[in-house]
Formats: sequence, structure tokens, C-alpha cells
Amino acid sequence: MKMSDVLVEESRGEIVENVHRGRICGVNDKGEVVYLVGDIEQPTFFRSSAKPLQALPAVARGVQEQFGLTDAELALMAASHRGESFHIEALESLSRKIGLVEDNLVCLPTYPLSPEERDSLFKDDNPKRRIYHNCSGKHFGIMALCKMLGVGTDDYWEKEHPAQQEILQTVSVLADYPIEHIQLGVDGCGVPVFALPLKNIATAYMKLACPDLIEDASLRAAVQRLTEAMNAEPQMIGGSNQICSTLLRDSNIVAKGGAMGVYCFGLKEERLGFALKVSDGSQDEWPLIVATILQQIGYRKQETIDSMLQLAVQKVMNDNNRIVGENKAVFRLQQV
Repeated sequence: MKMSDVLVEESRGEIVENVHRGRICGVNDKGEVVYLVGDIEQPTFFRSSAKPLQALPAVARGVQEQFGLTDAELALMAASHRGESFHIEALESLSRKIGLVEDNLVCLPTYPLSPEERDSLFKDDNPKRRIYHNCSGKHFGIMALCKMLGVGTDDYWEKEHPAQQEILQTVSVLADYPIEHIQLGVDGCGVPVFALPLKNIATAYMKLACPDLIEDASLRAAVQRLTEAMNAEPQMIGGSNQICSTLLRDSNIVAKGGAMGVYCFGLKEERLGFALKVSDGSQDEWPLIVATILQQIGYRKQETIDSMLQLAVQKVMNDNNRIVGENKAVFRLQQV
């Protein structure tokens, strides 16, 4: 089996100018691989697709009830937010309720990912802030877990910290992968990041979509509560015109992307979990790839597929706003 296959071709005129290779895995509720493209055993960093899993220990311990969090604030614990005004307002409320301040964050000050918000801050000569970091909600969630565990937050990002150990155990359980085999790195925001086979990442998202398969009652309830919040407040997970927020408006889907081309989603009624990795790390191809996966498995909600195609970059434009080429998905899911 090839390590990766061509997922998307970019053409200019009649010539294929660029290709994006990658890997895809789909897992059913028996834990069986039912769809694949490329090598699904290759260790793959979960990146920010792991954020729902990283939030679960706090949710399982009652973070929403203990601190009186809204669904929007809870969803931010699993988010890669763009730093839009509604994100920042909810993040400031979240930190106050937990009893934290921005300086508790290991993330360094930055500007929001949203170009509009960033430009507005530049125009008014406003400074960078730690809370603008797109992972700040996750970090507040981890520090809330620290408080519930009765441990300090000074080194909450270190892999040996009790909060990180509890998160690692949760990843192992949902991914059906031995904890001692999970390889650890350091994510862009400073906390541990997990590498495991793509099929096990897909398994984790299958369980997010099928919490009834989770034996531990508190973890099962936490998955149900967190995914409900993500679907109820999809704009918190990404932001305006972002793939995660768009997909999560479909209540049948739980989805989250990560850096370096990793994207994951689970389908509740179909009881499937998918994970994909674009080998060159590009994210621009995600909507087209996700739409093509949904088309090939016969997904019944055409409006969801259409929403992905609307986000997809399907036409190559030149500087004169003329169509000079196209981006086309060329893969076929192999049914196992």
C-alpha cells in the first residue's frame, strides 16, 4: 500500500500544476476500518483535532456545573477560535468564572487569526493579548481541570502534570490505543500533542459520535454534553465561514480540524468516524475532501455537502479575477 494517494489535483488550463497527497480512514461502530485511502497505520499527530478529547476530563468532572458555564463557554474549551469579538467576550467570561487571568496562559501574546479583527486592532494600535491565541479556550479548560483535581496550574502544560496525564488516559480510551504506545510531542501552543495511527484517530471520532459505546458512565455523559454544546454553539469552535462551524450546524456531525492538514469528523446516525491527513499540511483542501467523502458514502443531507462545496476553493483565479484552472478531488474511498 502506498503511504499516501493523490487527493486533490490543481490544474492550470489543461495541465495539472500541483497535487495534494494524503490519507483517509473511516471506522464503523465495531471499530472496523470500512473506508481507506493510503497508509492508515502511519503515526499521525492529532494536533487540534484532539481538542474535544482534551476537554473531556474537565467536562466529566462537572466543569460546567461547578463554574456555571454556558454552552458557548463550554464549547470554547474544544475550539480553535478566530478571535472574533464574540469569542473574546465569551473567553473573558470563561476565565472570570474559573478564577483565572490571561497571564495564567502559557500561550504568548498574539493577534487574532481573523483578518478583520486583526486589522481593526492594528488600526487602533491595540496590543497583542494571550487570550487572542486560538487555543486559549483549551488552556482555560485544562486549568479548570487542575482546579477540580486540586493541583496547581503553574506547569499545567508539562506532560507529567496530573491534568495532562488524565487527558492522555482519555485519548487512549477513546482511540482504543494503548497509552504506552502513544507518542508525545509538543503542540504549537505548548501543551502535549499525541501521535497515533490514523485509524485510531478515526476511532476516537467514531466514539464522539457514538457515546453509547463508551463503558465509563462519566466519560460517556461528558461526550454527550460536550458534543451537544459544540452543535448548539458551532460558531465558537471556529468562527465565521470556517469549516468546523459550518459542519457542526449539522446536528448529525461532530467535527474538528487541526494544524498540518489533519481533519476529523464523526457521523452519529451512520455511526462512523473519519480522519484524514493532507500530507503537505494544507487546510485549503479540507472542504472539498470532506464533501467528496460525504458524496462517496451516500450521505443523506445534501445541504451539508453543498455547504462544504461553497467553502471549497474549486476554481483557480488569476490576478484579473479570471478563472484559469480548477481544483478537483480525484480520490476514491476504498471499501474494506
